[in-house]
Amino acid sequence: MRHRLAIAQAIMEKPELLILDEPMTGLDKQGVTEMRTLFKNLNRQGVTIILFSHYSEDIDALCDTVCEMDAGKLIRIR
Repeated sequence: MRHRLAIAQAIMEKPELLILDEPMTGLDKQGVTEMRTLFKNLNRQGVTIILFSHYSEDIDALCDTVCEMDAGKLIRIR
């Protein structure tokens, strides 16, 4: 519930940029599905989302540009 509340607070102001750090951590399967749908809809509305995650499923489902940190350097993967 804390994750959902924090995300709700973040999107209340209709931001142009949303920075998310491991937003799916601690969510059940339904919660993950709901958050992915929310993020996709926000992106379609023009919100730029920067997502930090260790979960490749989230990255594959949500990201069109993917970068990795390697030895302190940011490397574009796709």
